[in-house]
Amino acid sequence: MDIDGGADKTSEATVRDNAEKRRFEIEIDGHLALADYRIHDGVMELYHTESPPALAGRGVASQLIRNALLSARTQGLKVRPACSFVVSYMKRHPEFADLAE
Repeated sequence: MDIDGGADKTSEATVRDNAEKRRFEIEIDGHLALADYRIHDGVMELYHTESPPALAGRGVASQLIRNALLSARTQGLKVRPACSFVVSYMKRHPEFADLAE
């Protein structure tokens, strides 16, 4: 729940893969959070995650990375976590350990 007492809009927002810019994105309340990636030789390298301060504490970065990892799995890719947030996320979520390069 957000501070105005309404429902948390994070659960209603959709993560999209902006393949042209090579990043996963989610826009909430006019703020854009993103996770940059590159794919080479069957490996998705997640190298930058950014979430604006206005979205702090809402799990937005985690939602981005979860979707990126699920996308990698669907595509049969391994994952190289090159961003400290992604490294931390994968350590906290052993269900994605099989994706680690």
